[in-house]
Amino acid sequence: MKYWGLRDPARMLPYNSSVSVTLGGLRTRTLVEFDPTLTSDELRLNGRLATGGPLTAASRFLERVRQRAHVEGYARVVSRNNFPTASGMASSASGFAALAGAASRAAGLPESPVALSELARFGSGSACRSIYGGYVEWQAGRRPDGGDCYAKALFGREHWPELVDAVVVVKDAPEKAVRSQESMQQSVETAPEYRARQRALPRRVALLRRALRLKDSRALFPLIMEECDEFRHICETTDPPLDYLTSTSREVLTAVQELNRHAGRPVAAYTHDAGAHVHVFTLRRELPLLRSALRDISGIAKPHVVGAGPGGRYLGRRRG
Repeated sequence: MKYWGLRDPARMLPYNSSVSVTLGGLRTRTLVEFDPTLTSDELRLNGRLATGGPLTAASRFLERVRQRAHVEGYARVVSRNNFPTASGMASSASGFAALAGAASRAAGLPESPVALSELARFGSGSACRSIYGGYVEWQAGRRPDGGDCYAKALFGREHWPELVDAVVVVKDAPEKAVRSQESMQQSVETAPEYRARQRALPRRVALLRRALRLKDSRALFPLIMEECDEFRHICETTDPPLDYLTSTSREVLTAVQELNRHAGRPVAAYTHDAGAHVHVFTLRRELPLLRSALRDISGIAKPHVVGAGPGGRYLGRRRG
């Protein structure tokens, strides 16, 4: 269930609540050290010294940590993802969740899940959900100060072992030129049906939560695709239009639709974020059907099948 748009950008307060699953196998490892000898923050991302937007975003987040902890000195950050960055696979969510945990540990800030969730959203809204494992809801809250805006665990990672995500990586997918935080505000201001979407979302969130609780794939899969299609429509009707998919991405969506149509039941459900890669949810017993449906699509890697995974945890002082 997508988060797309902020009612208060300064406090990172979203218009709507949202639901996600933290995936196993896709991870970010981050080390933070505050060093009084540094003259600026330093970020090494996937082995390369970062500059420009990624460094600016990380430094802005670290400044918030310094202010809260009353810590002086810039930080040295070493971070590594084992999946593509800036391409719609939640690398910002994973990255800032890891940065919130590592920076809080280094600065001596509270490390409870609620405290980390509240902090992480200032780096990337979705990061507040990635603090937890399993199935998670980010509560939009009502308070103007954001005191009730944080994520909470819905169901643990072992709740529904049969449900999996076949992550379809589109080869040569472009990196996003503009961060999602900027793009989504364009949708808020210009997409004609944005307000109608907001009115529909509370009921959809409740139905999705119920389908997860009951482990009801026949109810869940149509909801996932309905939400994805509506999100994409909002992006495409934004001025200027936001089109994150490639022709290969769209072939994957069509293949899933055809699979369900031929089967006469919801076998799988596609979704995507602000990027070209596609997540296809299905049940483990349906994987042979899904693999067959995707087999003839060129331009995609073999789907990487993962289930619900753990939340953030401290690994010790290990670089990369």
